[in-house]
Amino acid sequence: MTDKEQKKIFSNNINFYISQSGKQQKDIAKDLGYSPTTFNTWCVGKIVPSASKIQRIADYFNIGKSDLLDDKSMLLNQKRSQKGIVINVLSRIFSDNPIDAIENIIDTEIITEELAQTGKFFGLQIHGDSMEPRMHEGDIVIVRQQEDAESGDIVIALVNGNDATCKRLTKYYGGIALTSLNSKYDPIMYSNEEIISKSAKIIGKVVELRGKL
Repeated sequence: MTDKEQKKIFSNNINFYISQSGKQQKDIAKDLGYSPTTFNTWCVGKIVPSASKIQRIADYFNIGKSDLLDDKSMLLNQKRSQKGIVINVLSRIFSDNPIDAIENIIDTEIITEELAQTGKFFGLQIHGDSMEPRMHEGDIVIVRQQEDAESGDIVIALVNGNDATCKRLTKYYGGIALTSLNSKYDPIMYSNEEIISKSAKIIGKVVELRGKL
């Protein structure tokens, strides 16, 4: 197994147990005594923690270390189907199609009932490398449908009449910037006038990342 595959497996596993706990990632990090930033690097598959930290996480969830390290994607999918709310995963979203257009649906995911009560959700597959190193080609993001978000949030936006893109939102006095996490891409700037004319339109906020092997 490659290092990248192991990171993906650990990310998938830990995110499953976080979703089952009903707690926020930052709260679990606090309970375990780790900084939210450090804990997030494990959740997004950037780093696999040391053996002692894995044991501590396993003890917190009352599971074995193997539940975090072994590829149990089939078992986790079965467990997800036993509890939670099913949402559609879309390959792409286009400006001239409704979000739930049947031809765009490629899979389903499960979210907790608690999360489902906070709004309407869909999953979206990531394409390209503009959000690396946090998000990779084929990853799935869980998105709450909303037309606005706070500065610093990761959002899904329709841009210039094209298909939806995943970017970090920054608000400033004269408009907004949509920024890739990959530094090789320049921010996309929109004035308030362009936002009004819907050259850029926010359609959702990313609330969770689910890496895929």
